[in-house]
Amino acid sequence: MSQPSTAAPGPLMSKSMSAVIVAQFLSAFGDNALLFAALALIKQQLYPDWSQPVLQMAFVATYIILAPFVGQFADSFSKGRVMMVANLLKLAGAAVICAGMNPFLGYTLVGIGAAAYSPAKYGILSEIASGEQLVKANGLMEASTIAAILLGSVAGGALADWSILAALGICVLAYGAAVAANWFIPKLNPARPGQSWNPARMSRTFFAACKTLWQDGETRFSLVGTSLFWGAGVTLRFLLVLWVPVALGITDNKTPTLLNAMVAIGIVFGAGAAAKLIRLETVKRCLPAGVAIGIAVVVFALQTSMLSSYIVLVVVGILGGFFVVPLNALLQHRGKISVGAGNAIAVQNLGENTAMLLMLGLYSLVVMAGAPVVAIGIGFGVVFALAIAGLWIWKNMQKRRLA
Repeated sequence: MSQPSTAAPGPLMSKSMSAVIVAQFLSAFGDNALLFAALALIKQQLYPDWSQPVLQMAFVATYIILAPFVGQFADSFSKGRVMMVANLLKLAGAAVICAGMNPFLGYTLVGIGAAAYSPAKYGILSEIASGEQLVKANGLMEASTIAAILLGSVAGGALADWSILAALGICVLAYGAAVAANWFIPKLNPARPGQSWNPARMSRTFFAACKTLWQDGETRFSLVGTSLFWGAGVTLRFLLVLWVPVALGITDNKTPTLLNAMVAIGIVFGAGAAAKLIRLETVKRCLPAGVAIGIAVVVFALQTSMLSSYIVLVVVGILGGFFVVPLNALLQHRGKISVGAGNAIAVQNLGENTAMLLMLGLYSLVVMAGAPVVAIGIGFGVVFALAIAGLWIWKNMQKRRLA
């Protein structure tokens, strides 16, 4: 076993960064293929429409429940090894579903792995990339993630149309490959070793980190922005599943995944543009893109052809990548200094997944009430645009108070 070492910042595409990006791609590929394979499975088993977002709600609930603990877990051990353990949990969850057991149970186990994985995968970036490289490192991470969303979603949906078991099997293989890739991440020193593992004390430490980050105007801005974005993003994913049969008259599993892929393609370009045009000092420039996301979703909800739907969703993705990448970098940079990168990402996960849970719950209730899916899409876009506009106004008022 090699001795732990601390990686000094070097070239952006170092051995460490390359291993992280490959591992992240494989893990995210499995996540997205599994979602659509699991959705096809519960559709085949005749679960009601409102149960689809409930599947994701079980997943995100694990992030909320484990939030006080996963940040310390990431900071107390070498983050590459933490990522490996988390991917083993994902592998176990996918195997449970593949074995024919309850899909909600298996997907919850995958959620536990994902909750442990997230602080490590983002926290490690600030350990292997220097401050001026951090936005670019986040751009690489987002590009890898989005490429995985693109390929994983399409693979999951297309394979599920042919064989749900084959789709689930691909997920198991992807997680296994991710575990292997994690082994090649050099073993870095733990960021904050020797902390207490008493659950009550860990909870107090976590909520103290929440308070610290919330009292910092810059990290509060990042937390609110990313929470709104990912809460809306996961809701849009499920909206597409119901929107496609109504607007396009297509009932297969593949088409919603192709539309999700268009968003993914756009985010790759948006993330690249953010890396080139925005620095930590100019993060506020991303806010107009956030407002435009909501407007673009309204336009999308009114489409009736596949081509125009593709084009609008690519635009949604470009705006999304440009909006969220700088906010992630800002939180990692300031969070590493104040509470530790792992704790900062765990706090971010609490905010994002609380937003997801609330938005998915509201979406489920609206679907159960029988609201037209196109009207849901329009209302969703309007509310998101207004929320980001409110964040923009709040940020400007904060800046004037400090002036």
